[in-house]
Amino acid sequence: AARSLATHALSIFGDHQDVYAVRGTGFAMLAESSVQQVMDLTGVAHLSAIKGSVPFINFFDGFRTSHELQKVDVIDTDKLKNLIDVRELSKFRDRAMNPNKPTIRGTAQNEDIYFQSTEVRNKYYDAVPDIVNSYMAEINKITGRNYMPFNYYGDPSATKVIVAMGSVCETVRETVNYLFKEKHEPVGLIEVHLFRPFSTKYLLDILPESVKTIAVLDRTKEAGSNGEPLYLDIVSALKDKDIRVVGGRYGLSSKNTTPAMIKGIFDFLDTREVHSNFTVGINDDVTNLSIKYNEDFKLPNNNVEFLIYGYGSDGMVSASKDIMKITGTYTNAYVQGYFQYDSKKSGGITISHLRFGKNVISSTYYVQSASIIVCTKDSYLKRLKMLDRIKEKGVFILNTNLDSDEVLALMTNHDKEILKTRNVKMFILDASKIARDSGIPGKISTIMETIIFKLGKIVDFNFAVNKIKDNLSVKFANKGGSVIENNIKAIDNSLECLIPVKVPNVDFDKEIEGKKSLFEVIDSMEGDSLPVSSFLTNPNGEAEAGTSKLDKRDSSDVAPSYCAENCLGCNMCSLVCPHGVIRPFLLDEKEEIDAPDSVKRNLLNSNIKDKDYKFTIGVSIPDCTGCGLCVEACTGKKGVKALTLKTKSELRDDNKDEEYKYLFNDVKEKKNVMPTSTIKGSQFVKPKFEFSGACAGCGETPYLKLLTQLFGDRMVVANATGCSSIYGASTPSMPYSIPWANSLFEDN
Repeated sequence: AARSLATHALSIFGDHQDVYAVRGTGFAMLAESSVQQVMDLTGVAHLSAIKGSVPFINFFDGFRTSHELQKVDVIDTDKLKNLIDVRELSKFRDRAMNPNKPTIRGTAQNEDIYFQSTEVRNKYYDAVPDIVNSYMAEINKITGRNYMPFNYYGDPSATKVIVAMGSVCETVRETVNYLFKEKHEPVGLIEVHLFRPFSTKYLLDILPESVKTIAVLDRTKEAGSNGEPLYLDIVSALKDKDIRVVGGRYGLSSKNTTPAMIKGIFDFLDTREVHSNFTVGINDDVTNLSIKYNEDFKLPNNNVEFLIYGYGSDGMVSASKDIMKITGTYTNAYVQGYFQYDSKKSGGITISHLRFGKNVISSTYYVQSASIIVCTKDSYLKRLKMLDRIKEKGVFILNTNLDSDEVLALMTNHDKEILKTRNVKMFILDASKIARDSGIPGKISTIMETIIFKLGKIVDFNFAVNKIKDNLSVKFANKGGSVIENNIKAIDNSLECLIPVKVPNVDFDKEIEGKKSLFEVIDSMEGDSLPVSSFLTNPNGEAEAGTSKLDKRDSSDVAPSYCAENCLGCNMCSLVCPHGVIRPFLLDEKEEIDAPDSVKRNLLNSNIKDKDYKFTIGVSIPDCTGCGLCVEACTGKKGVKALTLKTKSELRDDNKDEEYKYLFNDVKEKKNVMPTSTIKGSQFVKPKFEFSGACAGCGETPYLKLLTQLFGDRMVVANATGCSSIYGASTPSMPYSIPWANSLFEDN
């Protein structure tokens, strides 16, 4: 699964940087563009490696292909077995290190023979393209498809051609089919499968004689080069042809690449400004290399599409996969699921892009016209423009504990206008309450899955519900009958709780948006709109420290409620909190006078020598992940704890929002009040690691938080990659307020 390299920043997502980086190893390289191709062509890499004695890297796009859920035709591996060159396999085994036939490998050589020893392998590489082609021909007999080292699609007399490799080829092919068959434009695609050894012969075999201009697309950036790797190969292969070849970059770190962008590239090839080293999909207002395209262009589409907005750990990705599997397994429909994440560990946004259709689905880009949009967290209404991609007469389903009027008050006029003008049906339900009442608190996924099947109408509803229930018995086989029964109860209760929302028939004023900060733009998932100039001030990837306090993810429905009369003032709750959301506060006389009544009711004498401070515990409600560790750690008095978990709606009804804002924003830290060598004293120090994106209940982060409380004023963190790098610095949310740097693996 090909992925981005860590340069100015680490990215877990996909492009071709790592594959291109290992060109010098001498491995042959075979590429696939889709899930079906991975199924079909992986055998070619294995078979060719055995027959040709050259090792292979078999690759496809990280995330876009590796994490896509697709319905595929499974290849008969018994038929593959018959293709193995048994003689060459035997030779390979005979070359194994063997004490009966000792040989030495990996020797040191000098300048006298190293060069010659390198060149002696040429014949093996020269043979690989023919070996690969012959095995592809055998695979074609098994699958009925037509694989070659390079495949051509489009107008046999094309004048404009795109050359590409990986999942973008599926998008290019869709676009070429439309432009050629519907609009009669002379366009085509060359899809690269065998990248190394690069075969000019097989390229020229499929290149139409009519071609005048070629755009080569590379999913990488090689800083300082005269062009990207695939582009340079094509230029070299076609140097004797009267064809103009330009190179461009697209899709780094899994950036979405749409048919509109592909059409934009073909249009660009007709302009006078055509140049190499172009980019598509971004706005480069610094070096001006990006090309323009019509963002409103969409291909005709007969598929049914769903968009499901959830948050990490709410189960909606699993529910989406279940919808795919039930539909794909028990009907003739083709299905496709792709799951978009931000990089937070838990509580971050997840978006499931689901497609259903009568024909094979090869749209390797985000859903653009959804019949149903689902949202499991009402706080997204203000933060995200979710409804922009809903189609006429679509359905919007929102999980919320608010009533219809409160939801409409929370929504932007922009979204309400979409609901009205596109005749969207909107429904709300409180899945969290259904789950609690059914004895499965926090587990909303099967409830939402049931609702989606009911309103989505992609398969018979009763059949789908029975399959969901059947799956529960497998899923929770080790949990006992009550868990299964409670889930079934929740499913049965879900439809009764579905409430339609009527949008008032009024004209909604267009809201004038103020200028958003970089944090706000990225946090609202609009980072694609940022031009290159937005990053001029930090070309080395440097980021502002301590921005996590702006995040307010509200990833849990519950948080602790504090009762002072049961509190010992031990500060254990603060010590164990993984996210720094529960803390002790000391108030001086003025702060006590200015405090909200809800704070005044929960004040204790601090009993700190020579200090007339009042003591209380504060909870930053929207930052709490609801893990309950503070409640577990609380000793309380006479067996009654000072902390209990309550729903956040209950806490807000008790003015707890006002309380936490006052304590966290207006009460100053009291320094040197107790020795930090004690648990209690350490927790009066404001942590310099707070509100991270770590999973709820994380066992690592309390130690990091404590370190910053003990040594924060003179700490620098050199971090190695892993969980600690993701919750430690996921742009734009930075929990550290001290110098911190991450390097790949153990370099630091």
